[in-house]
Amino acid sequence: MAAAEKFMWCLLLILQFRSCTCLDKITTNQTFKEGNLLVSEGNYFAFGFFSPGKSTNRYLGIWFHKDPGKSVVWVANRNYPIIGSSGALSISQHGNLVLHSDPHQMVLIWSTNVTGAGSDVSVLQLLDTGNLVLLQGTSKRIVWQSFDYPTNTLLAGMRIGFSRKAGLQWNLTSWRSENDPGTGDYTIELDTRGSPQFVVYKGSRLYWRGTPWPWRKFSDIYNYTLVTNEDETYYFYSMFDDSFFLRSMIWDSGLIKVLRLHKSEDQWKEMWSAPEYRCDLYGKCGASSKCAPSNPDKFECSCLPGYAPKYPRDWQLRDASGGCVRKREDPSLLCGHGEGFVKVENVKLPDTSIAVWVDLKTSHMGCEQECKKNCSCSAYASIDVAGKGSGCLAWYGQLWDTVDHVYEPYDLYVRVDAVELAENARTSTAFHRKELKILILSIASAWFTLFLFAYLWLRRSRKGMKNKSENRVLDPVSGSINYNNTLMAWGNNHPPDITSFGLGMIVAATNNFSPSNKLGQGGFGAVYKGQLFNGQEVAVKRLSRNSVQGIEEFKNEVMLIAKLQHRNLVKLLGCCIEGGEQMLIYEYLPNKSLDSFLFDQTRRPELDWRKRFNIITGVARGILYLHQDSRLRVIHRDLKSSNILLDAEMNAKISDFGMARIFKTDQIQEKTNRVVGTYGYMSPEYAVFGKFSVKSDVFSFGVILLEIISGKKSNDFEQKEFFFCLIGHVWKLWREDKVLEIVDPTLEGSYPPHEVLRCIQIGLLCVQENAMDRPTMLEVALMLGSETTLPMPKQPAYVFRASSSNANSFEVGEERSSSVNEVTITTFVAR
Repeated sequence: MAAAEKFMWCLLLILQFRSCTCLDKITTNQTFKEGNLLVSEGNYFAFGFFSPGKSTNRYLGIWFHKDPGKSVVWVANRNYPIIGSSGALSISQHGNLVLHSDPHQMVLIWSTNVTGAGSDVSVLQLLDTGNLVLLQGTSKRIVWQSFDYPTNTLLAGMRIGFSRKAGLQWNLTSWRSENDPGTGDYTIELDTRGSPQFVVYKGSRLYWRGTPWPWRKFSDIYNYTLVTNEDETYYFYSMFDDSFFLRSMIWDSGLIKVLRLHKSEDQWKEMWSAPEYRCDLYGKCGASSKCAPSNPDKFECSCLPGYAPKYPRDWQLRDASGGCVRKREDPSLLCGHGEGFVKVENVKLPDTSIAVWVDLKTSHMGCEQECKKNCSCSAYASIDVAGKGSGCLAWYGQLWDTVDHVYEPYDLYVRVDAVELAENARTSTAFHRKELKILILSIASAWFTLFLFAYLWLRRSRKGMKNKSENRVLDPVSGSINYNNTLMAWGNNHPPDITSFGLGMIVAATNNFSPSNKLGQGGFGAVYKGQLFNGQEVAVKRLSRNSVQGIEEFKNEVMLIAKLQHRNLVKLLGCCIEGGEQMLIYEYLPNKSLDSFLFDQTRRPELDWRKRFNIITGVARGILYLHQDSRLRVIHRDLKSSNILLDAEMNAKISDFGMARIFKTDQIQEKTNRVVGTYGYMSPEYAVFGKFSVKSDVFSFGVILLEIISGKKSNDFEQKEFFFCLIGHVWKLWREDKVLEIVDPTLEGSYPPHEVLRCIQIGLLCVQENAMDRPTMLEVALMLGSETTLPMPKQPAYVFRASSSNANSFEVGEERSSSVNEVTITTFVAR
């Protein structure tokens, strides 16, 4: 680059860091320390000391120089931080890089530890590729390079794989956190068994697997190469378009991302990321199965042809971890007894670590014959290999991690016995016949419908429409006119996107509301588990005739939730309004509600701290969506542990919107004469004065948070101090600096005290007596997801306990109080 441009960059650095020296190289007689910066020739990369995130520890690393975010791509002393700012790097007399914690070289932090580097003058340079190289002085031979020791980032020219000759393993390993570049839990490596594939391990457990080689190219700006010989096997990519930078990263969460940056821009753009779906997690459905991520409402797991669930009952509960087994266990049926292969289209091929390349130049028919010869061959795939023709890949043993993928061009042929082969052929023939019948019926129906509409239009134009009855009502689902007096008139505001279910269908799905299908009972009525004719499991919420809630709450829930869509809100599938019945049909969540875990001595240990924290953040995200991010601003008004449902993966979903209210964008508070909700979760201004706002929901969230941490009910609390609620007891322990005593004993020794203490403080901030003092849900979400300093909570509501000397008097805070609140509430409904 031009010397003038480089001078300008150095000048900017000097202005920014006060004392900064830009270097082109480092030699044996130099010491590199704080304030020095080694910059590549094109000024694309910089090498120096830095502190990641909010950490004060110092590390030596490489980052993108022109990127405002200073994206770090390599760290020398990732597991050995320097405390303070006195680090010093130099080239030793033996030609090695050595990093000390102080300029006097008293404590060695890190070294390249290269043998045979030579004693002549060595030079350290940073190349425009981001590679830090140590050159032997006279020959300019590279004796060490940072590309051989990757951290969490892969750049163009870097390798993933291994070298037997050099004894090097090229893997990417995540940081521990954004503040700590130390070796984290996730490692991405190239598995070279069978057909090479990228895999991610979480510790020692296989976490994710990529598509096996030959890989498809996703962009025209780069090209990849797979090198394999006796000495080395590795992958690397190079750039077609040198106006771009490309980096692949594995984050501390296990997420893999490929990002690109145009050299004329200053913002990275995502090209690809994984894992994206639940099916992306390795072995989601167990052995000999297939995972289909396309339909989120349907169970994603199914068995491959010729296989059936190993544990059918677990599959009914949406747990397929046990995998599938052969329908007929006799292995002789698969060898020389009329067996064959069934095609499974468009899949990510199974784990290739147990696969073998039979031949890189064979036809599809030849591939089938080769697999059929070997009785242990369980499946094969015929694959086009660029420049080599059609290759044959065969699997021996169980088939793991097969995933439906519309973008994958591969077909898998699974070995089945003669019985399965005949059944598959019969099913396929019946399917094609059915398709033909459907086509014929569709054409006939279309013509019939056309003639019917023409007839009705002519009749209407001649006679006009007549109102036959004053008692007619509007079906809120279909919008049609009904004369059934059991339906309710909704006017013109019926929800357009809610499916109408017939009463007969729901009766059949719930086995006529069998007591064995009953999931629970609430203020609305009973909830039943059901299974529709298509196999989908649902939860049916049936309005009881003597329910404390009624038609208005039913209508309110349907109207509201039809317009709300969020991963932390329960999904409404439809409703049934027929024969005097009013029912809501929801997605079925197998783990039921949060309170069924928290307040059950046998199930509570299943909620470790990580699950509890995920539930807390999930509920916070759901409420934030209601308050701020949805099309409507919604106040739930009945948040409690029993209204937090849990899916199969223990993700939280907020339910029961019968009491919810919509606020205008600029509306702050509303008042009602009909206070509804549940004792122990209602904010004081709502319970006493009928005033509710977003801060009412914040209060309820704070109570739920404290319940999750303690495993105790807020409104059923008993202690020797006779506190009437959980809030009062937590506040007492907080003031005595003993608040961790409230933590659920089943979590003992398995939770991070600083994180739990932070959550308790957030809970106390949410239940402060004055609504104005409570944070918004946006602030709560930010506090849960960061390590910022939190404000000290003020005295919460309901801090009172029974006096031991007088059962009829109460102590409030530190003072006795005999005042009586005389506010009258017209109607009070508590559930």
